[in-house]
Order: sequence, then structure tokens, then C-alpha cells
Amino acid sequence: MSIAEKIRNIAADARQAAIAMAKLSAPAKNGLLLAMAGSLVRNTVQLMEENRKDLEAGEVKGLSAAMLDRLMLNEARIKAMADGLREVAALPDPVGEVTRMWTRPNGLRVGKMRIPLGVIGIIYEARPNVTADAAALCLKSGNSVILRGGSEAIHSNLAIARILGEELNRAGIPGAALSVVPFPEREGVLEMLKQEEFIDLIIPRGGESLIRFVVENSRIPVIKHYKGVCHVFVDADADFDMAEKIIVNGKVQRPGVCNALETLLVHKDIAETFIPRIAESLTELKVELRGDDCVRQFAPQAQKATEDDWHAEYLELILAVRVVDDLDEAVAHINRYGSLHTEAIVTCDYHNAQRFIREVNSSTVLVNASTRFADGNQLGLGAEIGISTTKLHSFGPMGLEDLTTTKFIVYGDGQVRQ
Repeated sequence: MSIAEKIRNIAADARQAAIAMAKLSAPAKNGLLLAMAGSLVRNTVQLMEENRKDLEAGEVKGLSAAMLDRLMLNEARIKAMADGLREVAALPDPVGEVTRMWTRPNGLRVGKMRIPLGVIGIIYEARPNVTADAAALCLKSGNSVILRGGSEAIHSNLAIARILGEELNRAGIPGAALSVVPFPEREGVLEMLKQEEFIDLIIPRGGESLIRFVVENSRIPVIKHYKGVCHVFVDADADFDMAEKIIVNGKVQRPGVCNALETLLVHKDIAETFIPRIAESLTELKVELRGDDCVRQFAPQAQKATEDDWHAEYLELILAVRVVDDLDEAVAHINRYGSLHTEAIVTCDYHNAQRFIREVNSSTVLVNASTRFADGNQLGLGAEIGISTTKLHSFGPMGLEDLTTTKFIVYGDGQVRQ
């Protein structure tokens, strides 16, 4: 059987399994996730043995130490996966929720009710924990899921899926509700992206090159974000202590993530006093600064910024810094160079805060808080499947609710249309 035929069969079986998943009650889904969590822990040794195969292959391929660390499973990380499943089980189930209800003049009662999307395909890179996390979110929201992880983690991903699948079978749920593409060839991804008859949504998780490849080749709607060019604007009346804390946290805590701070904008009225202070703090923390002429006047250690710096997602200890005339120029800069991900303002001016929220066109906008809060768990979603910088059908961190859609429900007592 060819790869194309195998992928089509996986997708067709997942479509049938989605029908069964949509019928499950919240207690049934929660019990399934809790059983899966226990099974992961019980199979810790087996998982680590399979993971060791990936690690040994990665060393032969010459993967970096950072990549090998992302690949590695140990007892603590397996326990964290299991805890993640338990956390999803504890979340409210969005399926069946009636979000609105109204009565028409003819007496019809009309509402909108949340339902699963159906079949979700997730394409991701070398983090085995995504296999468990994504499966939990998709299953809890009543969907079936097809997972295609990076070839570097194929033994780990298949082992995790096999353990979780055993609990599906024990619960009498079709195993195709959770599938992992079992071969590493890129042809499998391309064929998966053609299955619009069976797959309702594709979610890629990984670097910009992976996401662009998926978008360029998919016949199925794709939830995506290419990169996170996140900004902080320090307004004229900002509290300097607060601003410094927010900037340092955004840039330094985890510079390699998509909600890390990449560009700092400073109001011209405070540039002379604030820029030397923040530049000194960041330089001590080994952050390389790239600034415009005004910034370099007050922070001579800064390199000269180029046009490319305003577009850059560095994902390392580099920060672009620019002085702006006012809020209008800050908003214009963000809307021109930003990636619709996350932006923050530090200000004591309520009017400016409200304007910033209204006028900045990004999926998460913060007032007096770090960009690092652009995360489903931190925003109270419990967990996230990813972050969307597209506006259809979700914008920002995606939790359980974002893996559902709505349908109209109508109650009548014999009405007919005239």
C-alpha cells in the first residue's frame, strides 16, 4: 500500500471515529484522560526506552544539545505529561454549551450550541510531549486527532500514542480517534494536507519554515502564526521601576519563545532618563541592543539598527530599541512591523491604555504586564493547542473552546414559513 493510500485510510478512519467522540459525555471524556494519565506513568520505563532510540539516532545525526534536550523524556517529564492530561480533564467541557438564545416574533426559539470541529490534524516538530498535550485537548473537545510529529521523535511519539490508544480501546472508543502518522517521509505530510474530505483543520506547531510549508501545500484551513515580533511601548508617564521589570522579564526570562519581547519603543519625553537606565540593566544581563540614532545617543553600547531589525524575531538575547514621538507613532510602528502576536504598553494614563488596546491590531494586547503572559495557561485557558495570528476562526492562544465551532438550534411548536 502506498503512503498516499495509508494516509487516506488514516484520515477516513479518523472521520468515523469523530462521530463516536462527539457523542461522549464530559464524565466519559474526563475518565478517559485520567486513565491515560495513569497509563503514561505506569509505562515510564517503556517510554524512556523508546525515547532512548530517538536520542541515539539524534546524536548520530549530529543534532544540537538544545534539540536533544527537547527530545529527551525522563521521569519528571513523563509525570508532567500525565499531569497535563489531568489538568485538561479538570477543565470545563465546552461541547454542548448553548452560547446564546433568543426568541423570534413568530415564537421560534433560536440558539447557538458548541460542537466539535471533527477531525484535527496537528503537524509538529521534535517535542514528544506535544503528542500527549495535543491529544488531550482534541479528545476533551470531542474531536478525533491525527498527529504527525517530527521524524527525530518518531519512536517516542508512537510509544505515547500506543499507550494512550490502549485506554481508548478499554473505553470502547475507536482507536482511530487518536492516530500518529507512523512513517517519517515528507510525502506523508503532503498527503495529509490533501485530505480535505476528512480533515477539518490543520494546526502546525514549530518554526516559521514548517508553518510556511504547511500553508503553501494545504487544501485544508490552517491555524498558524509565522513568528512573534512582540513589542513593549513605554509611555511618557510610565513608572520606570514597573517598565524595567516588564522589559527584563519579556526579553530575558525565555528569549527563545514566541511571546518574548523583540522590540522596545520609548516615548521621546523620557528617552534621556529611561534609556540609559534600561540599557545598563539589559547590558548587564548580556542583552545586545540595536537602536536608532536617538537611542545610541543615550546608550552608546547599542549597535545601529537597520530596517531588518524592526521586522526581526531574534529568539535570543538581542533587543531592537526605538524612540517614538508619541502613542500614535508607537501604534503605527507596531501595526507596520508587528506579527499580530503580542504587544504591551506601560503607562499610568488610562486614556492611552484604552487607545492602545483598541488601536493595536494584535491577538493579545496587555497594559502594564509582560508579553510573556500571552500563553493559554497563563490566561486561564488551562492549556493551549497553539497561538493563532489569523482571525478565522480563532485569534490568540487557543484552548478547548477554540477547538469547537457552533451550530444553530431552533425550537418551535409547529411554525411554518409563510
